[in-house]
Amino acid sequence: MGEVAHLINGLRKHDPRAIGRAISIVEDSGESAEILLSSLDESLIEQTLVLGITGPPGAGKSTLTSRIISHLRKQGIRLGVIAIDPSSPISGGAILGDRIRMMRHALDQDVVVRSMAARGRLGGLCSAAGGVVRVMANGGCSTIIIETVGVGQSEMDIVRLADITAMVLAPGLGDDIQAMKAGLLEVADLLVVNKADRPGAEMLAMDMEAMIRNRKSSHETPVCRTVATEGTGVSDLVAAIGSIDQQHRASGEHQYRRKKSFQLEVIDRALEIIRPELFSTLKNLDGKHELDPGRTARRLVKMLLLK
Repeated sequence: MGEVAHLINGLRKHDPRAIGRAISIVEDSGESAEILLSSLDESLIEQTLVLGITGPPGAGKSTLTSRIISHLRKQGIRLGVIAIDPSSPISGGAILGDRIRMMRHALDQDVVVRSMAARGRLGGLCSAAGGVVRVMANGGCSTIIIETVGVGQSEMDIVRLADITAMVLAPGLGDDIQAMKAGLLEVADLLVVNKADRPGAEMLAMDMEAMIRNRKSSHETPVCRTVATEGTGVSDLVAAIGSIDQQHRASGEHQYRRKKSFQLEVIDRALEIIRPELFSTLKNLDGKHELDPGRTARRLVKMLLLK
């Protein structure tokens, strides 16, 4: 309890070492993590904007993220960045480490960058990401950017955690775009056509705009054009993000998403807690091997409930 109080005090002072240690505790999970997270200031978390940046590999997400960071820093905004990386099959740790393109911000004490391993989660987000967002918010970060692995359709987890999700696309990705149209593209809050100076970029933007017009949705989805390597269009993109955030907070959408995100995170955590017990009980099931997984699962749940 003494360490947690020390860390909470360090978070208030924006101490980098306290922030790093608190994040490590959250990643490791356990009782200390629960005590720490329950001691955080909820009002700071509520004020924070969580921006998700996702999209297929090669779209330029890391370069664009770095440009957004630079733009917001010029406005005096303190930021947190969570870079979700592929996991090593041996150690389970992040392979890429802190993104090379973000290292230009490494000496800026008002940019907290943390690279985290997806640890095999299909959704692209590690289970501790929600807790890390809370720690960064209490460490003074008013905007937190989550950049995901970039595995396309399976990254629906980002929508659950982020207040606003930006889907980054680029010309020349071909069938990947077609495959994603029925999924993440339909729930993204805004679309970004990056590498907009390349052939096919305008056609891609027009295609996305046509798709948005034809779908049934209660909200508009802006399509922004950027050239991240040059910084072109980044100011318009940041302005669009700010406008969406204002709309969501005024309409109650922000609060609705936060509540739903919390509920889903609780379910995820609960499943993690009971997973070992599920495996143990499954191994000890009596009777012959059943071919129906659904029937076996119901039997397994009943056994757990009767314990």
